[in-house]
Amino acid sequence: MPSPLDYLDTHFDRFLQELVDYAKIPSVSFEGFPVAPLEDSAQWTAEKMKKTGLEGVEILKIPGAHPYVYGEWLKAPGRPTVLLYGHHDVQPPGRAPHWKSPAFEPTLRDGRLYGRGVADDKAGVLMHLNALEACLKNGGSLPVNVRFIVEGEEETGSEHLGEFLKAYQEKLKSDVMVLTDTGNLEEGLPSITYRLRGLVDAVLEVRTLDHPVHSGMWGGPVTDALSVLNKILSRLTTPDGKIAIPGFYEGVMELPALERERLQKLPFQEQRFREELGSVPTLKFAGDPTLSVYEKTWCQPAVAVLGIDAPSVKTTSNQIVDSARAKVSIRIVNNQDPGRCLKLLCDFLAKDPPFEAEVKVTPGAASNPWRVDPTGPAFEAAERALEKGFGVPVAFIGCGGSIPFVKPLTEIFGGIPALLIGIEDPACNAHGENESLSLSDWRKGMKSAVYLYEELGRV
Repeated sequence: MPSPLDYLDTHFDRFLQELVDYAKIPSVSFEGFPVAPLEDSAQWTAEKMKKTGLEGVEILKIPGAHPYVYGEWLKAPGRPTVLLYGHHDVQPPGRAPHWKSPAFEPTLRDGRLYGRGVADDKAGVLMHLNALEACLKNGGSLPVNVRFIVEGEEETGSEHLGEFLKAYQEKLKSDVMVLTDTGNLEEGLPSITYRLRGLVDAVLEVRTLDHPVHSGMWGGPVTDALSVLNKILSRLTTPDGKIAIPGFYEGVMELPALERERLQKLPFQEQRFREELGSVPTLKFAGDPTLSVYEKTWCQPAVAVLGIDAPSVKTTSNQIVDSARAKVSIRIVNNQDPGRCLKLLCDFLAKDPPFEAEVKVTPGAASNPWRVDPTGPAFEAAERALEKGFGVPVAFIGCGGSIPFVKPLTEIFGGIPALLIGIEDPACNAHGENESLSLSDWRKGMKSAVYLYEELGRV
């Protein structure tokens, strides 16, 4: 009988085709997109779980939420129970002309698979399902107990997470959590993420008139709503790009010396960073110039204007715009309270509108940051497993993004360890056009998962 590692190599082409089939399902969880593909994606996930050898597979639903999928294998008495987490929903495709191949027609080019959701997070889900299959088809057992939950609304902020945990807490009870929705510092460099930023956002709407008017006949005494909106948005940052909201940095955690030293040792090449980012050559980095790029990305708050609703240049005419709106997002960091930060943002946007225009601010998300000391038996087990799977030492990194599931789920079980191990990389362009997956890292990730089950089974 071949080993699980041999099984992964032997069946890799099939696994790749399954990922292609999975990613063809346009399971976008955002408002305005059809919900049927999310049902299809959940059903596909459930069928894959059954074929893998998981038991008790079911689609779990909360009123108003997109479907979750659950499966388990609990036949290792006396061994730890591992909660595996991933999500099957994806971001909207974005701008079709900017894709080199259609977003939902996964395409292989130069060792990478391109398509929406291939990296974030359908490859992460299949990384573990394939590793579990390799173990269960080669010996019929696992060295740990496994519960696997695949969420359907992660990309929209896990709005119903509290209700879900209340309804299904017993199903998720575990000793350690392994989450696949993160990335590696570089392709080929396995990484464990030990901190996440939180998120607050709001929609700002400005109105100056009840209808558009001729810009020649009325322009001068009357200011257009888009100009007012821009003036408000320009207040958000200082000239060097730091957040200008009074009091916003209060409570921001000062990095311990050991953590700052660890960040300084991580590899960083500015030219490569710029190429992977796709920045224009003249772009200067924002924020405190004394801080490293990693510290600014993982350990400092950051504001961004995510979108503006106003007439497009192509469709506009010579008229004064009556209303305009924008969505503003701020990533927050450890020791910042989401509720307080959201109030500061909303109050700032609403205060003293230029020309006393009518302003409406609608608060949005408010999710917690998360950080853990990456030491102890579970982290040591993960470090050994990843080094075996990738063949190089592990990097401990932060993530500038937010994963709402992590903090409440680990806390509900008394602070269980959370191992954030994924297979995205800087070139994957998650959330953007031409999202892609390194097939080499995906293969190594599956093997690392097999090693991880073995290592955790000994803890």
